[in-house]
Amino acid sequence: MEPKPYKAEDLFEWVTQAGEEFLLLDVRVNEQFDRFKVEGPYLSDMVNVPYVEFVEHEEESVAKVPAAEKVRIVCAKEGSARYVGEILVNHGFKDVQYLEGGIKTWGNMLAPKLVASDDGYKLYQFIRPGKASCSYGLIYNDEMVLFDPSRNVDFYQRFAENNGARIVKSCETHLQADYISGSKQIAADFGAHILGHESDFKEATFKYDKIVDEQVYSFSRGGPEIKALHMPGHTPGSTSYLIDNQYLISGDTVFILSIGRPDLGGKAEEWSKLLYHTLQTKIEELIDDVIVLPGHYMDWSEANPSRIFSDTLGNIKNKNSDIYGISSETKFIEFIKDNMRPQPEVYAEVRKVNAGLLEVDPEQQEIMDLGKNECAASAQNAS
Repeated sequence: MEPKPYKAEDLFEWVTQAGEEFLLLDVRVNEQFDRFKVEGPYLSDMVNVPYVEFVEHEEESVAKVPAAEKVRIVCAKEGSARYVGEILVNHGFKDVQYLEGGIKTWGNMLAPKLVASDDGYKLYQFIRPGKASCSYGLIYNDEMVLFDPSRNVDFYQRFAENNGARIVKSCETHLQADYISGSKQIAADFGAHILGHESDFKEATFKYDKIVDEQVYSFSRGGPEIKALHMPGHTPGSTSYLIDNQYLISGDTVFILSIGRPDLGGKAEEWSKLLYHTLQTKIEELIDDVIVLPGHYMDWSEANPSRIFSDTLGNIKNKNSDIYGISSETKFIEFIKDNMRPQPEVYAEVRKVNAGLLEVDPEQQEIMDLGKNECAASAQNAS
């Protein structure tokens, strides 16, 4: 008997649905495991025993693996997990599988969730569990508009084709720092228009349509309105998109259990003032029944029973009363500074890539793009 491969999509199903009990064995080095690991609401049994320990001390390493009916192994690129799987099978483990393609397939995987189906349109949330991020797709007739797509462009194209649509717009909520955007490639491959705010994209080397605050965008033949709302703070150009006056794709401005941190550009006090003004004006002007669809989440407790990351704005304000209840700009700046923490060094490089100012090969993109986001302002809610 040999270990069998499984896919990242299988892993997502196992860790997000009740009833699938298994041991997840991560054989990456401790430093990589500590930086970025598989997460899910039903993942209860996970252990990290590095591959090199199995090579150098096989018996002792096998003894560290708890007895389990099912063992699912994760490594960086696949080969190490397969090797360890063979060892476990030789030591009597019966149901052993390894992640096909390694942890990068988990890091890039997107899981579509239907958020709404109203008046002929469908709104989807694409969960990227390896990044704890969400992108979105809005389909009406044979056209699809994307919001904050990752670089997994093939997925979006297949999804559009499977739904009888073509990608016509790619809307950026801001210049991303924590992951590499797919918008530039989507525009090049499919002729889609990129939408972005000039405050973030003024140095971009590619063509984009400049967002105008409160401008309404639409499909070629009617459909739901897409209203751009400039909400500076996380970045100067941060923009949310109000869909059909019901759904707010908030980017990194409003999270379910926090807000976007305004210090990633190295101008914490200046951008904090912008964010405070946004919360006091633009957010306050929206009705509490608006459904917020965030760009990131901190953990799976934020998902609703359908495993979708969304909540009403009113509920979010109540959950984050310590933030939304701050009574002055000065106190808000103090709150931001009290919760500041170092940002990953790679973020500066990712911003350059997303503006077209830096070209890196696909292998380097994989390295830059791996790992959970660190975009929330409040440290007590951020991982």
